[in-house]
Amino acid sequence: MKLNISTRSLHAFLALQECKHFTHAAERCFMSQSAFSVMIQKLEVAVGAKLFERDTRNVTLTAEGELFAEVARSLVSDIESAFADMSDYAARRKGRVAIAALPSLAANGLPAVIAEYKRAYPGITVQLFDALSDQCLAMLRQGKADIALTAPGSGLTEFDTKTLCSDPFYLVCRQDHALAGKRRIRLSDLGGCELIHLARSTSVRQHVELLLRGIPVMNSGLEVEHLATVAGLIESGLGVSIVPELTLFQFRHMDLVSIPIDAQDIVRPILIVKKKERSLSIAAQGMSELIEKRLHNIGSRAAGRRR
Repeated sequence: MKLNISTRSLHAFLALQECKHFTHAAERCFMSQSAFSVMIQKLEVAVGAKLFERDTRNVTLTAEGELFAEVARSLVSDIESAFADMSDYAARRKGRVAIAALPSLAANGLPAVIAEYKRAYPGITVQLFDALSDQCLAMLRQGKADIALTAPGSGLTEFDTKTLCSDPFYLVCRQDHALAGKRRIRLSDLGGCELIHLARSTSVRQHVELLLRGIPVMNSGLEVEHLATVAGLIESGLGVSIVPELTLFQFRHMDLVSIPIDAQDIVRPILIVKKKERSLSIAAQGMSELIEKRLHNIGSRAAGRRR
């Protein structure tokens, strides 16, 4: 059975229940008495029962009307609550945003953005997943994340992407290394260096291999997944490493040197990635806009400060 009962007719019913007078109830609902009476009649037809007893003096609920009064109050309350919730979501007083980001961004730059967003919209829950590129895209694909901040790789064609910033590369070595005194490193300077590599599954490794193409570097045999491990190996004199600028915070508490590599044509782009043909929620759209505003060219700005 398909019902056609409007919220206006429910409010009219409740007004008549309270006022017990057609004229007064119609005035409360800003309707003429004739139009109000027709609305109540249509409601009774839709319900399939007489809801009011009418005489010259009083309007009272029937037994069925008493039952329907509970239903009407519950429906009006649920509808008003639902619209209040939607209003909160639209005004960013409620909601959820999930971000999947490379560890370098999740630890450097993005926390300040999340803190700013939370100050502006304290009622919104923000989730952050720090993961490698493929994992970031998998979470976006599965709906676990609304936005991904990642580096170029396979599987991007199914998403909408936009370059957020460019991440130049640095040589990290001990202070007693032969290259430690240089202000900038030419690619040819790296010949003979013993390299500590990040795992092949990382976006960093893929860009480093492109960077070192044709350069006779030595392989230390050390290939690890975590930057903290890279830092410890370098500190122990087991080699040097080439890492993007956004990861340099991992090395700042050690007695190590970070020197920019003079290869402007080879940088690691950082992308903001979203699902195609699916609009973001109001909460997620606000986060995306703030990320673009605050992290746009973060790598080049940081590089300028270090030089």
